[in-house]
Amino acid sequence: MNVKRKLIVDLIRKIPSLSLGLVLFSIAILLMLHSKVGMSPWDVFHVGIVNHTSLSLGQVSIIVGLVIIVVACLFGMIPGIATIMNMIFIGLFIDIIDKLNVISTPSDYVFRFVMLAGGILIMGFATLLYMRVNLGAGPRDMLMQGCMKYLKKPVWMIRGAIEVSVLTLGFILGGPVGIGTVIIALSIGFAVQFAFKVGRYDPSEAVHMNLLEIYRILSNKA
Repeated sequence: MNVKRKLIVDLIRKIPSLSLGLVLFSIAILLMLHSKVGMSPWDVFHVGIVNHTSLSLGQVSIIVGLVIIVVACLFGMIPGIATIMNMIFIGLFIDIIDKLNVISTPSDYVFRFVMLAGGILIMGFATLLYMRVNLGAGPRDMLMQGCMKYLKKPVWMIRGAIEVSVLTLGFILGGPVGIGTVIIALSIGFAVQFAFKVGRYDPSEAVHMNLLEIYRILSNKA
């Protein structure tokens, strides 16, 4: 099997895991939204924009993702297939699933926090499914990496500055900030780490293939 064919077969094999991860990511976001006890900083920002426009949550997610990718590219980062699919399909799936009205807000606050916890856990495994294909990080992680590369600052400082900034903007715009926002901020890292451990995925050893590398292989006439 030549290099081009091997790459195409490899990409086709990875699409199911990537797609499932994006669907689960969308479900996780909707669980947090309808728990009505708070959302992650980026989603607080997204809902804040929804409050002041005629756009849906999914549409806002796509537009913000596109802007982030453009900014990250200016920092020298090159997106991968997973980056582009993350930008498009999470927003698309959010709108499709939300219109089905299969997720509603419980009247009991205990069940709301159970819903939030389920969203956090699902988001951890969703991250595993789309990261393990090694076809690029999501737009927001790509922005973080670009800022680290350009500003030469540690990850905790860059990630913290970005999260606080979007959370503040989201709060000003009327996004859903609550105790759930704090819970998500404190627990999402553990959820992702748990999922990575279960899936035996080590991100420190992962080598992601970006769009430029894929283009070079497919355009090679050899």
